[in-house]
This record gives sequence, C-alpha cells and structure tokens, in this order.
Amino acid sequence: MERHPSRTTQTENRWPVAVALLLALALYAFLPSSLFPEQRLVVIGLALLLMVPLVIMNPRRLNQETRWSRIIGLVLALLLVASNQVTIVFLIGDLVAGSRDTSGLLLSSLQVWVTNAIAFALLYWELDRGGPVARALTARDQLPPADFRFPQDEDDDAVTEVATRSSKVEDWMPSFVDYLYTSASTSMAYSATDAMPLSHRFKLLNLLQAFGSFVILALVIARAVNILA
Repeated sequence: MERHPSRTTQTENRWPVAVALLLALALYAFLPSSLFPEQRLVVIGLALLLMVPLVIMNPRRLNQETRWSRIIGLVLALLLVASNQVTIVFLIGDLVAGSRDTSGLLLSSLQVWVTNAIAFALLYWELDRGGPVARALTARDQLPPADFRFPQDEDDDAVTEVATRSSKVEDWMPSFVDYLYTSASTSMAYSATDAMPLSHRFKLLNLLQAFGSFVILALVIARAVNILA
C-alpha cells in the first residue's frame, strides 16, 4: 500500500504492539493451572504462530499490508479477546465457588484484567478506520467510517498549542498507545472515557469489556469482604 500524497502521518512502530501482546501472552501463560489449562497452551501457541508472518512483513514500522496480513491481524486480536472471555468465565466460577486459594484467585483476577485491557486495545486498534496501515497511508476521504471519536478529532478550533495536535491541523491519527489508554480507562471506569464509540460494534465491544471488568472487580471485592468478615 502506497502513501497517499495528502497524508503526512507517520506509520506506527511495531514494538509497542509486540510488547503489549507478549505481555498479555505471558500473563496468560502464568495463570494458575486450574484456569483453562490445556486450551491456554493452544491459544498461546496459535498467537505466537500468527505473530510470525506479521513481524516478518513489518519488522520495524507498519507500512505494508495485504489481504492475508489484515485477516491474520484480526484473527490474532479476536483470538486473544475470545480466549480471555472464556478465562473470565472460569475465574468467575472459582470466585463464586469459594476456592481456598485466595491469593491465587486475586493474582489471577489481576492477570485476567490486564490481559483483557490489552486484548480489547488490540482489537480496537485493528478495527478502527481500517486498521493501522490504512489509517496512516490512505486518504482520509477514502477511509472507512471511524468507530472511535478521539479528542484530537475535534480540537482544531481550540487554542493554538492544543489545535496543533488535532487531526485537521497535524493530520493526527490514533496509534496503539491511544487505544491501550482508551481500553484500560474503559476497564476502570466501566464506560467510555476520552474516546467515544460511534459504531454499534464498538459500543457492544465497550459494553462487553466494561461488563467483564465490573464483574471481576465486584466478585473480588465480595470475596475480600467475606474474608475480612
């Protein structure tokens, strides 16, 4: 994919996404063995296998994309999100059942929560406005409709030092860090924060993410109160 003459946005670095993904897989790998044991190893193996062609195609900056690399990226994000939702169900079962391994459950809750934030950030990053390569190289009037509205998308009429970072003035586009922040804050606030979901699919994904985080926290607090009582 060649850069459109009207675009000045830099293509993204590979490393923030790679580090976040490897962190999520590491957290997933070190969950207690009672949580999703055999399937967890399969998911980790598949995820690493899917990463290989993506890294080979764009080892440093994300400036190339084919139909197959696009599909692989989406499958990888969906795999991580779906597998973590299953793990949340297992975790909820252990929390409700009152397992005696309290410290293990609390650690598992933290691991699942962090993995959930990273997984949804990856999915948002892959889906919004056609994905990272399209966002940097395609003419704005040829991009798919935005799924998220970021503050920079409407700051062009603000004071100079704010407007200079806006989409209209600087040709700004969200990067993985923006989606990671949005995902993490959604998990903590249980609602949209800096970026507002515009499409039905992103509203449903936000709902699923916020609900999962809320249930985890509610059950952890309930378990803690039960222990203290």
